[in-house]
Amino acid sequence: MTHLIIQLLNAIVSLGYLGVALALAIEIIPSELVLAYGGFMVSLGHLNFSFTVIAAIIGMTVAQLILYYIGYYGGRPFLNKYGKYFLIHNKHIDITEQWFKRYGAGVVFFARFVPVLRQAISIPAGIAKMSIQTFLLFTILATIPWAIIFVYLGEKLGQNWNKIKDVTGPYMHIILLVVLLLVIIYISIKIIKKRSLKP
Repeated sequence: MTHLIIQLLNAIVSLGYLGVALALAIEIIPSELVLAYGGFMVSLGHLNFSFTVIAAIIGMTVAQLILYYIGYYGGRPFLNKYGKYFLIHNKHIDITEQWFKRYGAGVVFFARFVPVLRQAISIPAGIAKMSIQTFLLFTILATIPWAIIFVYLGEKLGQNWNKIKDVTGPYMHIILLVVLLLVIIYISIKIIKKRSLKP
């Protein structure tokens, strides 16, 4: 953990819940670290757990809305030129676009639990002009457990909040396996429905 990141987190979270939301909306620092640090502030009594989670959900949702509208209004030409500044490369867009076209809106939920793809999936959703209501629903549903888990762990770790990745690392594989299983079930249901509609 670099001294610069800790200084940034101190400065941002000193703004309280607004700082938590802003940090996650612009996401210059990985969300796991921001949430864990927010949890640390909860453990010190500077923030309330529930309000921190709500601020986190708002911030992460705003971040995804920005990417959604970049896809909606800018499309591929914008991403080809400026995508690198969002740390999103063409290969990530290619993967998520294929997923989105093949498996539909539900992918927006499942991709939230996969590193890198959780940001990238919002862009093809925007390009495809996905309903904003559906997009927000799936985004918020996936964001809620993510925020609760990392704020909770940050609170429990206390001063060791910066070891969040060491603590969650082994469990991320389990989460990915669960998500993969859910994706398989979701895809199977989609295939069965398509076949049932055929004459």
